[in-house]
Amino acid sequence: MQPYELTLAGAATEIRERRLSPVELVDSVLGRLDRVEPYLGAYVSVARDQARETAREAEREIARGGYRGPLHGVPVGLKDLIDVAGTPTTAGSRVRDGHRATADSTVAARLRAAGAVLAGKTHTHEFAYGLTTPQTGNAWDRDRIAGGSSGGSAVAVASGAATFALGTDTGGSIRVPAALNGMVGLKPTYGLVPRHGVTPLSWSLDHVGPITRTVEDAALVLGALVGHDPRDPASQAAPAADYRPGPDPDLTGLRVGVPADYYVDHVDPEVAAAVHRAVARLEVLGARLVEVGIPMARYLLPTLWGLVAPEASAYHAATLRTVPELYQADVRVLLEAGELIGAVDYLRAQRARTLIREAWARLLEEVDVIAAPTVPMTAVPAGQETVTWPDGTVESVADAYVRLSAPANVTGVPALSVPVGRDAAGLPIGLQLLGRPLGERTLLRVGHAYERTQPARSLAPVLPADGPPA
Repeated sequence: MQPYELTLAGAATEIRERRLSPVELVDSVLGRLDRVEPYLGAYVSVARDQARETAREAEREIARGGYRGPLHGVPVGLKDLIDVAGTPTTAGSRVRDGHRATADSTVAARLRAAGAVLAGKTHTHEFAYGLTTPQTGNAWDRDRIAGGSSGGSAVAVASGAATFALGTDTGGSIRVPAALNGMVGLKPTYGLVPRHGVTPLSWSLDHVGPITRTVEDAALVLGALVGHDPRDPASQAAPAADYRPGPDPDLTGLRVGVPADYYVDHVDPEVAAAVHRAVARLEVLGARLVEVGIPMARYLLPTLWGLVAPEASAYHAATLRTVPELYQADVRVLLEAGELIGAVDYLRAQRARTLIREAWARLLEEVDVIAAPTVPMTAVPAGQETVTWPDGTVESVADAYVRLSAPANVTGVPALSVPVGRDAAGLPIGLQLLGRPLGERTLLRVGHAYERTQPARSLAPVLPADGPPA
């Protein structure tokens, strides 16, 4: 096994035991990145020199007995919304040409303090306002979408071009690309991870979280990010904690909610079958399955868009008037449409969110977690705009992908996407676990228990026999 193939937990063990140096790991990851990047396009920029210097410093520090923990000396990709001092944050847009961050975001500062090594900044759909990340190809089939808006982060991890990555999630933008690329994606409870220094899309819905190869890796990253930051008004005063799940896969007594509606409507049969098998595995591990109905289901997507659209348009109001031609057409249309939503409708969406949160709180008193598909279908070919379901319903690709992930953003509850197999075309399928606010430990415990019953996952093969394109 090459160092770039190691999980975060595996690399941390090797580094801690002095069997692998941070320099060897970073050189291996950068070598892999150089090979796959022409094929996949996961990165906006690569910090080669900085990464190697940081790795050398980590090696010297560890040799002196200054090991900082499991992220020390491990390379990370950061979504290009996340400020790193002295580094451009373009947010995937020409609007940001020439922008350079003057200070670290909170999450970048915490990763730096933990000893992580920045490999580079990863592609995002422009200003995170989309579900495809068009600059980036899917790690399992580059002619299919990577998912978005954190597509670059997911593809970097899935291809071995980063050991872990951070993304952001406003309507599913961590979980969707994680599911489509066979990775683990965690959207924490709203406010658990501070967002200071992260370019917003919709401030009342935005989250920051990890994309990793395993559930244990996600727990290790989350532990480094949590902690109150007064510069983020939504930041919760939850103390830093150890989120690592224990080794025991026994789920006896755990109640798993299995939706009878909403999450079963317009879902590809192969996705539904894989999720059903995964839920059955949880039952074998001791969980009790409880059929549940999803409250206020018809209001979930309208409420999401009723919040995202005006908040995004408010953030972009000045540049939308001064340099509208610099936006991509799809994002510009959404921003212009958001300006048509009046204050009364925005307040109605806020009220609807309150009612939905209250209804979900009652639901989550009945079960410990909810298990459902992360997305209703695997990665579609790049450029496909709609999907037609067997009953004749036509849905935009964006609406299809956001439909099952949106509830966790509207309610603010934590959600974890875990790979649960692949379809006949070899494309990954994700199981989504949703829990109570600040219930990350339970989600990670359940995801890890399932993961331990499955064969170890390999990275995406990425390259065809004839290598990357010229």
